[in-house]
Amino acid sequence: MKRIALLIALAALVLANIYWGAVHIPATDVTQILLGHGGSQDAWSFIIWENRVPQAITAALCGAGLAVAGLLLQTLFRNPLAGPGLLGIDSGANLGVAIAMLMLGGSFAAGAFTMSGFFLVLFSAFVGALAVMMVLIAFSTTLRSDVMLLIVGVMIGYLASSAISLLNYGATEEGVRSFMMWGLGSFANVTSDRLPAFALTMSTGLVAALLFTKPLNALLLGNNYAANLGIHVRRTRTFLLLITGLLTATSVAFCGPVSFIGLAVPHLARLFLGTSNHRALLPATLLTGACLALFCNLVSTLPEHGLIPINVITPVLGAPVVIWIIMKKD
Repeated sequence: MKRIALLIALAALVLANIYWGAVHIPATDVTQILLGHGGSQDAWSFIIWENRVPQAITAALCGAGLAVAGLLLQTLFRNPLAGPGLLGIDSGANLGVAIAMLMLGGSFAAGAFTMSGFFLVLFSAFVGALAVMMVLIAFSTTLRSDVMLLIVGVMIGYLASSAISLLNYGATEEGVRSFMMWGLGSFANVTSDRLPAFALTMSTGLVAALLFTKPLNALLLGNNYAANLGIHVRRTRTFLLLITGLLTATSVAFCGPVSFIGLAVPHLARLFLGTSNHRALLPATLLTGACLALFCNLVSTLPEHGLIPINVITPVLGAPVVIWIIMKKD
């Protein structure tokens, strides 16, 4: 019943994101456009199909991916404050983009090969995030302790942040501003021609995560208990890191470093369901993450004369959840 409620909320929020936006379009025209009959103005059809629909799908997939990544990490490390940003994957993507924008000036050329603009940012974020993920996987094969692996991730994040600060120090004012704007996050970066690649990658990561419900339930009781049940702990940890890295790298590369969703949503899903069983919790976390991201995107488009950056809204919703967790644990 609760899953049905989440599905209804998801459908309602998707429609709200399509019907509501910074540009006022009458609801009857939106309906006609969605049915393929066209609206009163050609520009409205373009806004619906090239902006609002891709943006709604992007927000849902990004929110679902970050929320699931956060749940996987919280279960793997048995740490309620674990999230995609804690392992340094976000910082690796940030560093990649900082190198592209601040060091390379937004363009890269090697012989006849050139890359610039969004595709350079996308490529750089992916390379940075995947590089950190590979380092973590390499450490995961040698470190027995999950806590030690977590510390390695935090240290990588500090190193990447230090490098970004150094690049900012020597960059131009325009470069710093461009990097800052990217860091605020946006679901509008994924246009209709970029959406298939984004949707396929995120869907692959989400489906892979759903296949790990049994190992995740075993890991809740500790590594020794999971091993006694026949779970290969190190191999499972490597696969979970790969899934987390794929989801995080894709979302950061396409949408920027969207904060707090991966940290807060798993706790909201647990609170809503009242269970830690991943058979129910993982799908609920996926749906809750999609709903929260869609809600944040809806709020960001409320003004008639501009958009509020996503990373201005998500901490307002996520920070109270984190504070509640800390107070509950104290």
